[in-house]
Amino acid sequence: MKISKSQFDLVKRWMYRNARPLDIARWKYHFENGTKEEVLAALGAYQNQDGGFGHALEADSWNPNSAPIQTWCATEVLHELGITDKNNEIVKGILSYLESGKDFHEGYWYAEIPSNDDYPHAPWWSDRGNVVEHWGYNPTISLVGFILYFADKQSKLYGLASEIAEKAVHKFFSTEEPEGMHELSCFISFCGYCEKAKITNIIDMVKLRKSINRKVKLSIEDEKERWKTDYVCKPSYFMITPDSVFYNDNKELADYEVEFIIETMNDDGTWNINWDWGAYPEEWALSKNWWKANQNLINLRYLKGHNCL
Repeated sequence: MKISKSQFDLVKRWMYRNARPLDIARWKYHFENGTKEEVLAALGAYQNQDGGFGHALEADSWNPNSAPIQTWCATEVLHELGITDKNNEIVKGILSYLESGKDFHEGYWYAEIPSNDDYPHAPWWSDRGNVVEHWGYNPTISLVGFILYFADKQSKLYGLASEIAEKAVHKFFSTEEPEGMHELSCFISFCGYCEKAKITNIIDMVKLRKSINRKVKLSIEDEKERWKTDYVCKPSYFMITPDSVFYNDNKELADYEVEFIIETMNDDGTWNINWDWGAYPEEWALSKNWWKANQNLINLRYLKGHNCL
């Protein structure tokens, strides 16, 4: 099964009418021979002078101040583009923000920060005071991987990241059940950074990869009916296309999601968003469209990865 040209064009027109400049640039990069430079220019608009990111880059929090979770979102875009240049200005800014110690405490970059409450946001980004309990190593371990790949090995930041990595991976190995799809995704990102950087002296990469593969399989919701209405983990969350290391273990559900994506597309060229803020209705109306644009990108990239465009 493949998405038709008319369906693809419907998604494209919706994107051009409703998406943020960043997501239009990402769309062009993936589907219209757009450049990395266009995406980086749009991404840079969300970066603050301290090198961190804010301004609702993570569309559920309108906080303009730099925050670890928003900065993590920026690192995900850099990963999407395959950025490896350690002299990239955005990369250097992120390292500067992380090195500052802002929003960092006892081995964690906090997912929730107090200033979130001063701006429209989803309830899960409110400052609840027990951040580690709610979020674990999300986004800390992914940011640690970013540091281990991009930072100077002689820097204090690199040394700090190495210490956090050992503790985090030890905790990861200590549990049989998945940490939750968001935290697991951060460990996947961390593993990818370490493999690219050929890091073998800090952790047992073979054991980590094996553990991640098992937890990915456990995390994907196998009750397909829930995919339509609930906020659950599907193969596309981990971008499990045929070239993914997770594909063979999850082939049936990964292949089925191609059909699911095509069949559940709305008449306007979008897919449903299965969550709601329950507050700030005007701002949520905008953020919901931003999430729809992101979901469009995920779904079309997924179909492209399965050669189904």
